[in-house]
Amino acid sequence: MRRVTKRFALCLDNTGSEASLILGKVYRIIPDARAAKDDLLRVIDESGEDYLFAKGQFAFVALPQAVKKRILAFERAS
Repeated sequence: MRRVTKRFALCLDNTGSEASLILGKVYRIIPDARAAKDDLLRVIDESGEDYLFAKGQFAFVALPQAVKKRILAFERAS
């Protein structure tokens, strides 16, 4: 059975990270098992770099495959 990874999350709380996260924006998640043990997510933020944020600041979202491809294409183009 293939392991499903949660690749996208919606920002619900940007307190203390207003310059890095936009409320209501969907962000790409980078799998990080070590961070997950501490309830952290590795997120590609507004700087374009990946940083750790509290898991509670986000809600995981399931997106159609076509939408996932478009989001990843936007990232590669920028």
